[in-house]
Amino acid sequence: MENYYKSLLDNNKAWVAETLEKDASYFDNLAKGQQPPVLWIGCADSRVPANQIIGAQPGEVFVHRNIANMVIHSDINMLSVLDYAVNVLKVKHVIVCGHYGCGGVQTAMTNKQVGIIDNWIRHIKDVYRFHKDELNAISNEQERFDRFVELNVFEQVQDLAKTSIIQNAWERKQEIHLHGWVYGINNGIIKDLDITLRDNHSLEVVDQVGV
Repeated sequence: MENYYKSLLDNNKAWVAETLEKDASYFDNLAKGQQPPVLWIGCADSRVPANQIIGAQPGEVFVHRNIANMVIHSDINMLSVLDYAVNVLKVKHVIVCGHYGCGGVQTAMTNKQVGIIDNWIRHIKDVYRFHKDELNAISNEQERFDRFVELNVFEQVQDLAKTSIIQNAWERKQEIHLHGWVYGINNGIIKDLDITLRDNHSLEVVDQVGV
């Protein structure tokens, strides 16, 4: 394990050398500041690296990650990231990206106790309750799990749109679009759930039709 830890630092040095060989001013340019057009709210799962799966470079995506890509109105960490992204960085797009096979969502489908995370999982269980008729009607367990992942993203986009940060931005006509995606770990493909919100009118429409 100690050798593995040391290899991380060695890998960093090798990456710096390789990067500078390609572009001698790479780090000088990064140090000048950031103007990312995108805020990514994703899962903390180690298999879902935001920049890599969309082919973005450092400086292009402002990232917040937590268990099961949740937007919880009492989460000061998420709200602080959102506030900075919207009001300081002026991002144009906020993407909530879940992923199939999400452990947090899967745990929310059971009655198991796993520790302090149970308090967090409680919010995901609420999503199941909102959509229990649709989900319970799906007999195949894997298909029900996948659909639950999608519906969780849908609800997080709705909650995101209802934050005072987004509401105030739309009120002052700031251009900001909210999106819901799901990433397939098994194939690397992102599924756009087609629930883009750009103002309160689009929020009302999606609220009515669901996803």
